[in-house]
Amino acid sequence: MDIQRTLLIAAIAVLSFMLVTEWGNFRTQQPAASAPAASQTVSEPSVPTIENRDFAAEDIPLLPSQEQESELPKASGQQQISVSTDVLNLSIDLRGGDVVYAALPKHFAEIDTPDEPFVLLEQSSAREYVAQSGLIGRDGTDTREGRPEFSSQQNSYQLADGQNEMTVTLAYAPSRDVTIYKHYRFRRGAYTAELDYEIDNRSDQAWQGALFTQLKRDNSEDPASQNNGMMGMQPFLGVAYRTAEDPFEKLTFDKMRDKPLKLEMTGGWVAMIQHYFLSAWVPPAESQNLFTTSVTRSGDNIARYTSQAETIAAGSTGHFKATLYIGPKDQYALEEISPGLDLSVDYGWLWWIAQPLFWVLTQIHKLLGNWGLAIIGVTLLVKVLFFQLNATAFRSMANMRRVQPKLLALREQHADDRQKQSMAMMELYKKEKINPLGGCLPILVQMPVFIALYWVLMESVELRHAPFFGWIQDLSAMDPYYILPLIMGASMFVQQKLNPPPPDPMQAKVMQWLPVIFTFFFLFFPAGLVLYWVVNNLLSITQQYIITRSIEKSQAKA
Repeated sequence: MDIQRTLLIAAIAVLSFMLVTEWGNFRTQQPAASAPAASQTVSEPSVPTIENRDFAAEDIPLLPSQEQESELPKASGQQQISVSTDVLNLSIDLRGGDVVYAALPKHFAEIDTPDEPFVLLEQSSAREYVAQSGLIGRDGTDTREGRPEFSSQQNSYQLADGQNEMTVTLAYAPSRDVTIYKHYRFRRGAYTAELDYEIDNRSDQAWQGALFTQLKRDNSEDPASQNNGMMGMQPFLGVAYRTAEDPFEKLTFDKMRDKPLKLEMTGGWVAMIQHYFLSAWVPPAESQNLFTTSVTRSGDNIARYTSQAETIAAGSTGHFKATLYIGPKDQYALEEISPGLDLSVDYGWLWWIAQPLFWVLTQIHKLLGNWGLAIIGVTLLVKVLFFQLNATAFRSMANMRRVQPKLLALREQHADDRQKQSMAMMELYKKEKINPLGGCLPILVQMPVFIALYWVLMESVELRHAPFFGWIQDLSAMDPYYILPLIMGASMFVQQKLNPPPPDPMQAKVMQWLPVIFTFFFLFFPAGLVLYWVVNNLLSITQQYIITRSIEKSQAKA
């Protein structure tokens, strides 16, 4: 029996299985969308059209000592102010001071619409996804009977050229002696809004309350998830949070119904994540907070944290602070905001390989300025890393090709006795000093690297809409003209011709169809992944050709 060929086929089959399995793991069942998945986009930093939405009483959390209150009355109208920085276009609803719209001008909705930014938060007929915050408790301004109506000195705020920081202040006076200020601080290049509730208590009575922050989202589809045909993906969409034991936990919207989160801890964070982007509320690291999730009667999903109640003495000023992140899954930026938040870039169980690959990829990109060239650079480095292992394998294949006539003769000689045939072949391998498993080892060893790179290319927002050259304008999407997959198939066919043909007719037929099968699979894979495989094949062909020619020349001289 041809052990090498059998194991080679098995290795390729395992690789195919792993690819399909990992693709399946990247998907998750989501609740049926309540509306079509379409992002609202704007061409300039103006206030978008926001639908009037009724506030449900259950949107406002209660402190443990409070009793259930009645539903909110219907909202009579809404007024928003616009806020624009170099990386964020926001709308803030003066009723409650919530962020009800967030567009990211550095990230396009679609690659062919660079004037339309990707919209993460919105309150429209397509989707409701907002970041809310307020004060609850004895003297809180946000109750199940209503929410505060803030005022603003301007209708529009814009970070000017040369300006590195901007503060947007909303004001509300529940009484003559108490004023509540809601400050949002924005910084150039940052996807964060630093929230600072300032309570100016000029009265002769102590003020008491607590802060709540929450993300509210319906069950609409993820607009950042691209459908790449019959093998289209639907990445994880749901809630993520940190615990004292685990820096990163995930919870789907479906599971929130059956097992809602209730966790009290110091620091932490809570987020809603989707493909490439997320929003998150992060409390001060030293504060004690209660993290909870809930699903409203209307089906909306809420992830929040509530601070401990604080007392602000008469004649003094107090503060409640939090950080709101609205932006891409930039793991290095997220790591600086809060521990564990960077793990929202989920590379799966091969993260220990994927993380170094991503670091190398970013370093090469800094030098070359092109993510496609960075992928080629990573391929070269991986090839150098496995050079000796591949060389050993290719020598084994070349020697197998050299003794192929002897193997065929042994098969014919022991055609009726498979046991003797196997024993004779093993004797031949031993005599010629050939390892029949040598040709399979490189494929087996490189499988984890290939799968890890797959996760890097699929999860890294840096490669979203990243162009290469020519017709490849998005390395995270499949090749629109299928040129790279066809080149990959052709290179696999050439590589196959350099290997000794299997004596077994059935194995020979399977091997002949492998380039076709793999080409079909790779039609729907990201262009960046196919680029890696093409370059890897071309380098392997070159190395294998040189080694095979060297062995053949040495044999001819002998």
